Amino acid sequence: MDNRTHRPNVLLITCDQWRGDCLSAAGHPVVKTPNVDALAAEGVLFRRHYGGAAPCSPARACLYTGLYQMNNRVCRNGTPLDARHGNIALSARAAGYDPTLFGYTDVALDPRRLAAGDPRLRSYEGVLPGFTVRQALPEHQKQWLSWLRTQGIDTGAGSPDIHRPACGQAERDVTNAPPVYSKDQTPTAFLAGEFIRWLGEQEKRAPWFAHISFISPHPPFIVPEPYNSMYDPAEDPAFRRAASWQAEAGSHPYLAYDLAEQKRTKFIPGIEGNVPDWSEENFRRIRAIYYGMISEVDAQLGRIWQAIKSAGAWDDTVIVLTSDHAEMMGDHFMLGKGGFFDASYHIPLIIRDPRREAMAGSSVDRFTEAVDIFPTVLDLIGAAPQRHLDGRSLAPWLDGTEPEAWRDAAHWEFDFRTVAQGEAERHFGIASNACNLAVIRTMDFKYVHFGGGLPALLFDLTKDPGELNNVANDPAYLSVRLEFAEKMLAWRAAHLDQSLALAELTEDGVVGYVSRQ
Repeated sequence: MDNRTHRPNVLLITCDQWRGDCLSAAGHPVVKTPNVDALAAEGVLFRRHYGGAAPCSPARACLYTGLYQMNNRVCRNGTPLDARHGNIALSARAAGYDPTLFGYTDVALDPRRLAAGDPRLRSYEGVLPGFTVRQALPEHQKQWLSWLRTQGIDTGAGSPDIHRPACGQAERDVTNAPPVYSKDQTPTAFLAGEFIRWLGEQEKRAPWFAHISFISPHPPFIVPEPYNSMYDPAEDPAFRRAASWQAEAGSHPYLAYDLAEQKRTKFIPGIEGNVPDWSEENFRRIRAIYYGMISEVDAQLGRIWQAIKSAGAWDDTVIVLTSDHAEMMGDHFMLGKGGFFDASYHIPLIIRDPRREAMAGSSVDRFTEAVDIFPTVLDLIGAAPQRHLDGRSLAPWLDGTEPEAWRDAAHWEFDFRTVAQGEAERHFGIASNACNLAVIRTMDFKYVHFGGGLPALLFDLTKDPGELNNVANDPAYLSVRLEFAEKMLAWRAAHLDQSLALAELTEDGVVGYVSRQ
């Protein structure tokens, strides 16, 4: 496909909660991802790619809108996405595609555009405006469950209880026993099959745009055979954490709060107690199951690659593979995502554009961010750039050139307000709009700025890659702390909403750039 003016097919894949280091293509010593590796061999692997926020809704808002959380203002699951913001689906539609969704986007819709009784106001699992939904798969997973029933599987337990071991759940300890469904009956297999069926309906002359949003390797942590026993819990290096969870909790007020909120049943249904109290062995079992879940997703990605090739579309299809956020996976005695640690935000990114073969199999070690996905897709489909976006196109990297004045740090934000229940607000004695943190992470240092008067954090990553020793109050690092506080202020000032700030009204009319969405 040598003609760059020809519009390609686009396949955007997100795999929920996938850590950026858990790819064999990225050098992981244990996890094997042969189908992801095959994609990387034909594309570009971005080794230092970071999500913009957590959990799911805020992370996806950054990815879909190309705007940092400070501008899209999706703070938590359930925070409405302002309807004035454009997004990747609306722009793809404006470019002539019919963007089609398989899975979910976790978007709470703007209540100002809906009637008071609209049922969409009772869920944060709305659909990003612009998408045509071919196969929805929200958290209740009813569509997948009904599919399972047609195959003779008893789905009476519903979700999430169907994700318990078929042999029964242990009271406190983790088991790798499989669920009632097989490797060919997972939610991942279901969505992959629905995409493949849809793919067979596409006309070759009409370029398509599909977004497959897989739930795995998001918990519950369970996976069918053979993936449940594919990895030895004894393998892999030690977790990055202090000597005890109490030491972690004592290092910062936010960590004390977060560790106390970690409940086991959120990750393995039916097991009571707090996550930090699990033994080393239990954490290692969970990690082995998580790796198995990644391999299960990888196998389904292989099905998709083969289907695209069989349809004769492989040489016409741009593929973007990424995640929304990552997974703590036992580091710092935590599971899940949030807070400020790298383990929650370092995510995979591989982009394959068959028109750009020269850089196939290469990798980029500079910092890239989730907000870069939207402008990159615009660039790859030949759509007009949108200068108000916080992200930048990665297309130059695909051509082997470094974009001018590229960033030297990754940035992300985390908002821990709980508007409906107010737990964080009561715990810290601060208002909702003060329950937040922002991070600047360079090669050498990481600075975390908190609202609400909570103390800042500074880590010297050259000496402390595990983020265990806060040097913010060390006199020897005072100048570094000041430098990064200034960097944070400059970053926020540079990225405040630019929708109209790049335009000026003059006697000759509007001069400059105006966002039309």
